[in-house]
Amino acid sequence: MNNLSLETFGKPSKMRWVMVGMAFLATVLNYVHRLSFNYLSADGELRQLIPDSAFGYIGTAFFVAYMISNAFSGFVIDKLGTRLGYSLCMAFWTTAGLFHAFVVTPFQFGLVRFFLGIGEAGNWPAALKLTSEWFPPHERSTASGIFNSGAALGAIIVPPLVAFLGIEYGWRMTFIILAAMGYLWLAVFWFIYYTPEHSVKESKARIIPAKILFKTRFVRMFTLSKFFLDPVWYFVTFWIGRYLVDVHHYSLKQIGWYAILPFLIADVGNLIGGYFTQFIIKQGMPIHKARKFSICLSAAIMAIPLLAAPFIINTPMTALIVFGIAGFGYTSYTSNSLATPADIVPKSAAASVWGLGCIGTGLGGAVFQALSGETLSIVSKSSDYNTGYNYLFFMFGISAVIGLFIVWFLMGPLTKNEQLHAYVAAETKE
Repeated sequence: MNNLSLETFGKPSKMRWVMVGMAFLATVLNYVHRLSFNYLSADGELRQLIPDSAFGYIGTAFFVAYMISNAFSGFVIDKLGTRLGYSLCMAFWTTAGLFHAFVVTPFQFGLVRFFLGIGEAGNWPAALKLTSEWFPPHERSTASGIFNSGAALGAIIVPPLVAFLGIEYGWRMTFIILAAMGYLWLAVFWFIYYTPEHSVKESKARIIPAKILFKTRFVRMFTLSKFFLDPVWYFVTFWIGRYLVDVHHYSLKQIGWYAILPFLIADVGNLIGGYFTQFIIKQGMPIHKARKFSICLSAAIMAIPLLAAPFIINTPMTALIVFGIAGFGYTSYTSNSLATPADIVPKSAAASVWGLGCIGTGLGGAVFQALSGETLSIVSKSSDYNTGYNYLFFMFGISAVIGLFIVWFLMGPLTKNEQLHAYVAAETKE
């Protein structure tokens, strides 16, 4: 395994850490733009404009766009290359984030959230392509964990940042300031990024059509598993602000302080999840077995606290820890899931496979966000908010269990797909 890595990559360049650092910062900004609306609308002026059912459907609009974008964003990034593809994604979602400052009705927010989803979906296939170009196979789960930790760090930053900006400058100026940060990243990335010499040929190799990729068992089950696993994270990130307001009567200022805790816990999962897999690979476990074991262990860590939540939560701190452990499981799962496509398919298809897989993410997010909003609205009126959120905890715990079952029993071995590599090699020989 190590010989293969050295043969393909030579001595890894120190620049790989700069490049994954840019992907990390992009992921931070991705989540800052994504979650700012959720916290700003949890209390105050925007809460009056956005009731629970509307909030759920606005989330659905985001994930419908996310699903649509993932159907093509990976192929576009594979075709255009990392530098141009990543830059276009950042420009698109940052501009959509900026437009949040100029809308006022639930429908208008749904529209700008839709366009935000179109742009944001490209971050992960672009970052995955970046790591496949810069990192050898045995380091990819660690590299993926590093850039994906930007999601949890972004979620950590958002509550205090948005609380401060929202209170000091108002929600409109908050969206404008956040957009300026995205444009700054775009300028820096455009001028420093390049594809390393050892990856240029393979990263520009033949693009594999979606219909061929979907014929593989891995891609189909990968997509299905993400339908059930990824919505757990969106429950944590999208609903925690409203949960703290509805059940524990927190203000926006209190959310700014206390909502950090779950994401501090979750952020550790990115690094531990990625390094744990790298460690057991070094101990002699084959890469494909190590990936599957780590993914399933992480899914179990997601499910257990959510299923237990209705029985153990009796204080705000207990709830924050439950959210945090579930988030830890998700980030650990994602650091390994991100590394998996490049182990199985050619580099020229890695972003495409991730994009196709995330159709499951978008569809699952859309379905579960709508279900969450409607369930909470109905149950809270007939009972109370605490009971409504207990329904949601249980629903997402079951979802994680189903995702674990798909990965363990239905996905098959996570080994190199010889047919797909032969497909790309045939074009090269021609």
